[in-house]
Amino acid sequence: MNEMKSFLPADTAFDHAGARLTIDLGAIVANWKDLCRLSGKARTAAVMKANAYGLGAVEVGLALAAAGCRDFFVATPEEGSRLRLVAPQARIFVLNGVWRGVEGPVLTDGLIPVLGSMEQYAFLRKIAPDHSYALYVDTGMNRLGLTVAQAALLAADPAMKPSLVLSHLACSDEPRHPMNQRQCESFREVTGLFAGVESSLCSSGGIFLGPDYHFDLTRPGISLYGGEAVIGMQNRMRPVVKAEARILQIRNVETGEFASYGAAHRFERASRIAIVGAGYADGWQRALSGAGTALRQNGSSGACGFIVGERVPLIGRITMDLTTFDISHIPEERVRTGDYVELFGPNINLDEAAHAAGTIGYEMLTSLGQRYARRYA
Repeated sequence: MNEMKSFLPADTAFDHAGARLTIDLGAIVANWKDLCRLSGKARTAAVMKANAYGLGAVEVGLALAAAGCRDFFVATPEEGSRLRLVAPQARIFVLNGVWRGVEGPVLTDGLIPVLGSMEQYAFLRKIAPDHSYALYVDTGMNRLGLTVAQAALLAADPAMKPSLVLSHLACSDEPRHPMNQRQCESFREVTGLFAGVESSLCSSGGIFLGPDYHFDLTRPGISLYGGEAVIGMQNRMRPVVKAEARILQIRNVETGEFASYGAAHRFERASRIAIVGAGYADGWQRALSGAGTALRQNGSSGACGFIVGERVPLIGRITMDLTTFDISHIPEERVRTGDYVELFGPNINLDEAAHAAGTIGYEMLTSLGQRYARRYA
């Protein structure tokens, strides 16, 4: 089936969209280069799972490949095949590995499966004994991965020739957590079993833990896209994406009236409100609502938007397609129907918005809906 085409030129569609994203590819490249410097002697890959954290794997992959990135990580073979189109010379690792039924793209597109079980290892050796692979060893997270004992068993096999041995830190966003050191020591035991094989332990947060965690290859994800990787540490990454929603209507309401479903917000004074064209179908989560959700028990008063240099509070419940902001404190002549309210971006930090929803920046980005018009800068 052919994809539906817009009847408007791309720029016009963006300028009049109900919701839109501006994605700064230059900022992503700059963040990658900063992470390369922080990684010291280790090379720096790029994690491109979930359509490059919702921002467009093809566009982001093309920009990073042009900047010199030669190692990418995706979750599934389908993601790897799409990335291969724009990174023909790169090593593309598939974190979920290979299993019966998806071996086609792994073999055809030269993807490197990350084998996390003895079953996956046996399957690949049976169907393609000479195909490149990596080994994932669990060092305490209890997610995917071989046990250290299983890794030792495989290391004794002279035919064992992985391209990379890797593990993953469970608590790298908390630098003082004892689990970090425990996993690092366990991984050093693992790397000792595979002399001469490249090794990789840390994602974004681990890079900030210092050289002991870098090994041969670092794997940043959220930091590439401007998100917070370490709790309590100032985020020095450049903001990458600006999400905006168009004001569809401005309304005047009287004292005692209510807003949105459940009459969750009652106006204590006469107010002026802006209804914008984005809701939870766009990934602008209902939990961001300033009233009527259980997550308000976490102390958050809900999200804010930003327009004409001013923060504006979100009021009432976010609905599937619409969100309401209180713009009473802004003079009428400064805001008009058709203007855009920033949901997050340079003025409303991604992680600030995420915290208001009781979640993390990763989820905010990867939940972005398909209705946003997109512009790459």
